[in-house]
This record gives sequence, structure tokens and C-alpha cells, in this order.
Amino acid sequence: MAVADSVDPDRWIVTLNELMTRIAHRFGRVEPRRAANAYVRGLLSDVERKNCWNLAEHAGLTGPQTMQRLLRTARWDAEAVRDDVRAT
Repeated sequence: MAVADSVDPDRWIVTLNELMTRIAHRFGRVEPRRAANAYVRGLLSDVERKNCWNLAEHAGLTGPQTMQRLLRTARWDAEAVRDDVRAT
């Protein structure tokens, strides 16, 4: 791998934190905000199977309920989040 192709993990995490800060207002409560952060980190991780159980385990949670709640019942505007991310 050439140096130009490498990823700086410290810069990557700063960029992810900036993105999560930018979309935080799209979540009315802190719980779904935290769950969204953990969910995105899990999706971007090297976890082989990206399901709620594995993503929850990666986040240090005891079960998938937090991730399932984010996807099923938490109040947030997915289209607005998408637009915020695209505006990066």
C-alpha cells in the first residue's frame, strides 16, 4: 500500500466525530444520538456481519435493543441526516 493510500486513524476519528456533531441536532434525545454514533462506528468497523447483535456487541452493549430501537422507533429524520452528510 502506498503512503498516499493509507488512512490516518486519528484523523479518521476526528472526521467521524465532526460528522456526528453536525447531525446531532437531528435526534431529539441523547439516547438515539449515542445509538446512532455507535451504529455508524459499527458499520464502519471491521465487524464481519453488520446486524444489530454484532453492532451492539462492538459498541459494548449487552443486547441489540438499543440498535433496534434506533432503527425501529426512535424519532429522527433519516432524509435530513442524509442531506447533512451529503453537504459535507
